[in-house]
Amino acid sequence: MVGISPELASTIAAIVDEGSLDAAARALHITPSAVSQRLKTLEQQLGQVLIVRGRPAKATAAGESVVRMARQIALLEHDALSALGLDAAGERVSVPLAVNADSMATWFLAPLARLAEVHDIDFDLHRDDQTFTARLLESGEVMAAVTSEQSPVAGCTVAPLGVLRYEAMATPAFVERWFPDGVTEPALRRAPFVDFDRRDTLQHSWLRSRGIDEQGIPRHYVPASYDYAQAVLLGLGWGMLPGSQATDAAASGAARPLGGDPIHVPLYWQQWNLRSALLDAIAAEVIAEAERVLN
Repeated sequence: MVGISPELASTIAAIVDEGSLDAAARALHITPSAVSQRLKTLEQQLGQVLIVRGRPAKATAAGESVVRMARQIALLEHDALSALGLDAAGERVSVPLAVNADSMATWFLAPLARLAEVHDIDFDLHRDDQTFTARLLESGEVMAAVTSEQSPVAGCTVAPLGVLRYEAMATPAFVERWFPDGVTEPALRRAPFVDFDRRDTLQHSWLRSRGIDEQGIPRHYVPASYDYAQAVLLGLGWGMLPGSQATDAAASGAARPLGGDPIHVPLYWQQWNLRSALLDAIAAEVIAEAERVLN
């Protein structure tokens, strides 16, 4: 019967986390040759390639299963030590989470800060679009994710968080320049807008709700949530601002709504289906914050 040594599994996870065998060696305080030998040993035992060497090194499908196992063992060990009152030795646990940029910019960091005050925990945040964060759960790269997917990923549980509301906004000066006669279809075909990146479809959806195809309309790409909001507030273009960003901009007069229906994006919390006091504590804090701030 083939077994997987926790030490070997954690080495595979370190290679994935650090991006190379040399970096994993530094993180584990062993030599690169020892990392290479552990990788070779486990690949021979399992009869499968676990790591594709590159810049960065990446796990194969088989390697992802090993990484998931390593993360679960580390989490359960932390829970056990905490339950035994043995967590005061300075040992910390790293918890990788996936979250969309707008949630990170508007509400997600506050519950993590509260958790860090009472737990010896290091958060490793992976930012991606809410339609893609669930893929990081499947690969074992993260333990939990804020996602727009309601159907649970295999081996995960799901809980609703609420709805992140997006409003089409622009500065008063932008409105005066580009929409002097109102936010009309001809004006929207000429006025530049701001896209987060080439996978962002929020602006496209809002335009289509007004019967306008986004093709051929001028646009700027600003792939960071805070910088995206700044681009809109500086008048670079109009854009869909989320939650508190839109509320604050409207209240201060820095930007005004363009009208039309807001876009509502339902969000869910998915996490490994694992009996872990720490993971459950993270979920409870995140869900409580979402209930407070999301529509």
